[in-house]
Amino acid sequence: MTVLYTPLCERLGVELPIVQAPIGSAAAPQLVAAVAEAGGLGMLALTWRGPEQARHDIGLVRRLTGRPFAANLVLDFPVADTLSVCLDEGVPIISTFWGDPAQVSRQIHEAGALHMHTVGSVAEAVAAADHGVDVIVAQGWEAGGHVRGTTTTMVLVPAVVDAVGPIPVMAAGGIGDGRGVAAALALGAQGVWLGTRFVATVEAFTHDAYRQHVLSAAAEDATYTHCFDGGWPDAPHRALRNETLQRWEKAGSPPAPRRPGEGDTVAIDAAGRTHHRYEDLMPLPGMTGDVADMALYAGQSVQLVHDVRPAGQVVRDIAAQAAAAFEQLGHATRHVADRAEQR
Repeated sequence: MTVLYTPLCERLGVELPIVQAPIGSAAAPQLVAAVAEAGGLGMLALTWRGPEQARHDIGLVRRLTGRPFAANLVLDFPVADTLSVCLDEGVPIISTFWGDPAQVSRQIHEAGALHMHTVGSVAEAVAAADHGVDVIVAQGWEAGGHVRGTTTTMVLVPAVVDAVGPIPVMAAGGIGDGRGVAAALALGAQGVWLGTRFVATVEAFTHDAYRQHVLSAAAEDATYTHCFDGGWPDAPHRALRNETLQRWEKAGSPPAPRRPGEGDTVAIDAAGRTHHRYEDLMPLPGMTGDVADMALYAGQSVQLVHDVRPAGQVVRDIAAQAAAAFEQLGHATRHVADRAEQR
């Protein structure tokens, strides 16, 4: 596995350059800890959890693992109090998204934490680098969940590497197995984020109906849309085609309801709260109703997800497949060189 060890691994304190993306409510502490225990980097998604729940989740991760992990915050929302909790609790890596990293970078660094920021374009990457961000995550258009840019991973990653080097770059978007990890590292990335693959893991806080849709979906089912933006306006995202998305398109793609409670009820959660069509929430365990009509976030890598496995096994299998891909490439390269010499 040493072929996968990059300089960024040492900086993050991990064994493998494999990161579990901040997949919203699905990023349970148990998932984060399982990824960390397997040698990767697990990440809590804390934007909508609130300070006290964030403190609880951080504590639970710490009870489950002694290894490094990260916390993600979306800067389009009021996250100052939650960020303070993360830093007070000594979370070593803070990941930010969808906003100006300059507003938090100094605070993160003063607390001794490392700052990652996700971008969707070269211009965003350069701006983040100018503000002192430690690691740039280049998110390609193929990604699931909320998508920042419109450039494919294959083009964006090397372009960002060229633009911000020697700042380390991570690749995100459309990567679902070890072959994708190897490809991203070959493009110059020092680490790789996977989200959709971790939705279908034992530890993910995802409804079984959601997992089953992920397992049966094809890449073309993962649709780039604005349909599920009730709660996060004007934020494009990629989700699986379902009844809600088809209804929305048939209606001419109107703006989603902006006020809580607008739209027809599609699910009721374990606490008895109702959830409505076009909300940005994914189906969670304990929900009943037409949960498959909710936001089924997934990237185009959904084509490569075929089973539900423990997250630690997923990390180890991806690492092994990536190492094998590099070995196979080495054999192919030597074969080509040998044939050239024979000529």
